[in-house]
Amino acid sequence: MPIPLVNSIASWFLKKRFHQMELFLKYPNEVQLELLHVLLDTAKNTELGKKYDFASISNYETFKERVPIRSYEDYEQMIERSRLGENNIFWPTSIKWFAKSSGTTSAKSKFIPVSQESLEDCHFAAGKDLLCMYLNNNENSKLFTGKSLRLGGSKELYKKNGTSYGDLSAIIIDNMPFWADFSSTPSSEVSLMSDWEFKMKAIVNETIQENVTSLAGVPSWMLVLLNEVLEATGKENLFEIWNNLEVYFHGGVSFEPYKDQYSKILPKSSFKYYEIYNASEGFFAIQDRNDSSELLLMLDYGIFYEFIPMDSYGSDEEIVIPLSEVEVGKNYAVIITTNAGLWRYKIGDTVRFTSIHPYKIKVSGRTKHHINVFGEELIIENAEEALRKTTRSTNSEIVEYTVAPIFMKEKEKGAHEWIIEFKKHPSDLEEFQRILDLNIQQVNSDYEAKRYNNTTLNILQIRVARPNLFYDWLKKNNKLGGQHKIPRLSNKRTYIEELLDLNKITSYSS
Repeated sequence: MPIPLVNSIASWFLKKRFHQMELFLKYPNEVQLELLHVLLDTAKNTELGKKYDFASISNYETFKERVPIRSYEDYEQMIERSRLGENNIFWPTSIKWFAKSSGTTSAKSKFIPVSQESLEDCHFAAGKDLLCMYLNNNENSKLFTGKSLRLGGSKELYKKNGTSYGDLSAIIIDNMPFWADFSSTPSSEVSLMSDWEFKMKAIVNETIQENVTSLAGVPSWMLVLLNEVLEATGKENLFEIWNNLEVYFHGGVSFEPYKDQYSKILPKSSFKYYEIYNASEGFFAIQDRNDSSELLLMLDYGIFYEFIPMDSYGSDEEIVIPLSEVEVGKNYAVIITTNAGLWRYKIGDTVRFTSIHPYKIKVSGRTKHHINVFGEELIIENAEEALRKTTRSTNSEIVEYTVAPIFMKEKEKGAHEWIIEFKKHPSDLEEFQRILDLNIQQVNSDYEAKRYNNTTLNILQIRVARPNLFYDWLKKNNKLGGQHKIPRLSNKRTYIEELLDLNKITSYSS
């Protein structure tokens, strides 16, 4: 079949889904409540369903009162039993896949259950919807005339019982139908290699001869790969290699710190960027418009949402609300109940609603990744907005960064300590420091109050990282590639002390 015809048929098929979305766009809260009842009914005969008598729960208030909110630690023993082959613990169908995720909170790995239902009705459905939205917004797209360059993780086998674990991206790649390989590059064999550095070279060799029309992956690691592609080919930008490249689908970490670097290697104003919000626990939201910074919350993927206002999070006055009660502009911790058996589960992310007709969000940070040692409530969204403004006004570029508090000592006030790896250094580091501090004050009134006349906080301090410091730190901690992320903000100095020690070493070898 001629490729243009394939493109037309695929576009037509995917656009049909757009009309199905109208149901949750018109009746979002009704769709969510109906979904909750379906989940409860499906799992009523599981061990957890019997414990909390899911069969007798007829409304949200009873569900909220009866079923406790859980963290991973609360689930860990049940998940381990499931990994050892027990069934019907928290979900009725057998679970053969577990998404391995260490995040940035601990060296200890988490194993998130991935049911067949969550694969089909959440992750795969979201992939189709992403394409559907993109094609609806770009009628002249030639996406399917070429291949998508995908950057996933690696797969390993948990040998005790034959269940498998790996990065979520690897699980998805491994479960895709055989024909999906024809529209993707590199091959599954290369995509699932476990040695990250060897895999990078293999991906470069396999993809530079392909007609790549789209990119998909985490911005930090995709940038590493694309720079290697440019180095291997000796080209100035990616369009010299892939002339038909038209869109980058990205998620996993904030795109803000990388935006300027991408624009330099993708210097076409017509090139599109589409953001997604997914995690090991599920696929949550999709950018539904060209050039938008908002994400449409997807309400029919087998995920029931609840939220904790961050001004009450972790306090005695903590409250939990359903989607129908959220407000625009407020910061919330996300709680999910899913078709993989996670019940009222804290995923650790925070979001801010930008619209409630329809429900649209921005990811604002992590519940554990903020700095509030001095009452300043600095979140990742604040830090990255201030950093973006600062790099633009000082004509500089960054690779990675992390921030930690400098604790008060005797009569000395506290401060924030930044360690930044620059791609393009500012001409005056002290000026960069001053502007960054002022920009944080502009986006965070609590920080501004603590900085006023140095009342509580001194001006922030900046440590310049040597080249490849953060890459070496990830390598040392066996976190190269996949969905591993740099810890941006922390109330403790654990990460920054490790980085400062490693910064004294000119190079790292395992």
